[in-house]
Amino acid sequence: MSQHRRPTAAVILAAGVGRRLGDAGDRPKVLLEFGGRTLLERHLAALRACGVEEVSITVGHRRELIEAEVTRLGERHRVHCVHNPRYREGSLVSLWAQSALLRAGRPLLLMDGDVLYDPRIVAQLLDAPGENVLLVDRAIEPGEEPVKVCFRGGRIVDFRKRPEHAHDWHGESVGFFRFSGAMAAALAERCDARLREGRTDLEYEEAIRDLILAAPERFGAADVTGLPWIEIDFAADVARARAEILPRLDGAAAGGAGAARAVAPGA
Repeated sequence: MSQHRRPTAAVILAAGVGRRLGDAGDRPKVLLEFGGRTLLERHLAALRACGVEEVSITVGHRRELIEAEVTRLGERHRVHCVHNPRYREGSLVSLWAQSALLRAGRPLLLMDGDVLYDPRIVAQLLDAPGENVLLVDRAIEPGEEPVKVCFRGGRIVDFRKRPEHAHDWHGESVGFFRFSGAMAAALAERCDARLREGRTDLEYEEAIRDLILAAPERFGAADVTGLPWIEIDFAADVARARAEILPRLDGAAAGGAGAARAVAPGA
């Protein structure tokens, strides 16, 4: 990405209630512990290792617990919490709460807070060529739950749980994105437009989809197939994360595995 500035700031969305976790969802999902470390602690460590020093977290449900964790980790100097009082609405509102940073003219990362992942995924996102980058895993989970990144002729043509446009193949979105300063500002505008339409029920991916469909040539993807990660939505995801994903993360750290290879979409 030599023609584009490397992001030094990241937005983490962590405002939701996590109703689908059942009893485990009383605390914000970003505070779930895996291997004795919260997801938030793991996020901040991975970002720091890649030179991303400024982090803005959208908080809502039990925000005081997230703020306390930031303090416990000694990260108040680089982590800022933005409160979304409307956190029970769609995640589009949580992204819109970050409008000031989105409009600052700086390249940045956008990340779901409820993901346990190999830190090499962040490095892959930062190092991928192109102006704006999504992450895609070809080993997609079956069903309608995964958000799908759809390709035709090597270009992204749809981005949705239920795609509408014809495509050659699709993979699963990891929920991490890299935007240029200009595209981040455009994303803020799309959030504004959708909220003016009264669509507070939408998930934030719809605003990104709007931008992709308007200018697909400005978006690319990095293939992270083979690197371990999991989105935590259900209690079964917590169990799988601890039984399957965490041992792979520990093994990769012990083995000093190298960075994942970049694979051109459609290859």
